[in-house]
Amino acid sequence: MSAQTYLAYDYPLLSVFWSMFLFFLWIMWFVLLFRVVVDIFRDDAMSGWAKAGWLVFTIVLPFLGVFVYVIARGKNMGHREARQARAQQEEFNTYIRQTAAGGRSSSVDELAKLSEIRARGDITDEEFRRAKDLVLTGHGPAEPAGSTSATGHR
Repeated sequence: MSAQTYLAYDYPLLSVFWSMFLFFLWIMWFVLLFRVVVDIFRDDAMSGWAKAGWLVFTIVLPFLGVFVYVIARGKNMGHREARQARAQQEEFNTYIRQTAAGGRSSSVDELAKLSEIRARGDITDEEFRRAKDLVLTGHGPAEPAGSTSATGHR
């Protein structure tokens, strides 16, 4: 006779938890393995032969290789990762600053320079007004200090 099998009865709750725990450990093992391999390649202080040796050690004897690597060099793994994260953040911030500035000073800075030039008396009020209009419309930068306008006034 063939008896029906019910998974809920044949696979008790404790077995489900044990299977989930083993699956979690298996996933964590692969995460640790990949982090060690990435750290081997990331470390600039290590020579090429040392990197090759550690890589072969972690591939041929993965459990022993990873555990020995974590014991021997694990302390600085976090430092290297934090240093790389800081460097990436700095590069990103520099890129954002350069992109936002667009290689030009802002119109507020240019208007402040124009106001300073007018206060020194290097340009007339009419030249200031024309340069301000150019800056505000975005058609040109402010005139540099000491330059002469088309009318010949200084």
